[in-house]
Amino acid sequence: MTPPREFVDTNVLIYAFADDPRSAAAEALLSNGCATSVQALNEFANVGRRKLSMKWHEVREALDAIRILSKPIAALDLETHLSGVKLAERYRLSVYDAMMLAAALRLDCVTFWSEDMQDGLVVDGRLTIRNPFAAGSLPPLPVA
Repeated sequence: MTPPREFVDTNVLIYAFADDPRSAAAEALLSNGCATSVQALNEFANVGRRKLSMKWHEVREALDAIRILSKPIAALDLETHLSGVKLAERYRLSVYDAMMLAAALRLDCVTFWSEDMQDGLVVDGRLTIRNPFAAGSLPPLPVA
């Protein structure tokens, strides 16, 4: 199996299920089969309940869809934790952002899609953070 080349951060997952102008771009990324992590699933459930006012059955349905579309989903384990702490220190990131980047690096992803981190930052010389909502970041969506 070919490893995924792209990884989506929690904010992309949230926009895919929100009523927001960024939804189409987020849905396109999600439908491309980008990888994500268990941490992103947990964060999505939290934001879905608190900020999107989703009912529990809606959160479960959204998580089911994300799990179907995102392959693989990286575990948050001790190795990821240790790597994430080093990344947080080296790049002056929040611990939670660094854990997501560590998960993407373990999956050998080359692009990390996130609105919340420094667009263009190259982590460990092999993972580039890209803002999917910046002009020109994504290829144009097909016209229906």
